[in-house]
Amino acid sequence: MDGQYYVGWGTLALINAGLAQGKNRSGLNWFFASIFLGPIATFILLTLEKLPADDYN
Repeated sequence: MDGQYYVGWGTLALINAGLAQGKNRSGLNWFFASIFLGPIATFILLTLEKLPADDYN
C-alpha cells in the first residue's frame, strides 16, 4: 500500500484534533477517534455544536 495513504489519514486526524479543540472538546480523544473513524469523525465534528467554555472536557 502507498505510504501517502497513511500520511493523509494521520493529517486528517491532526486536523480533526484541532477542529475539536476549537469546539471546546478534547483534541486527544478526537485524534484517536479519527485514527479509527477517519472522515466519519470529521463529519461528526462538523455537525456538533460548540460547547460552552464551562463544560470543557
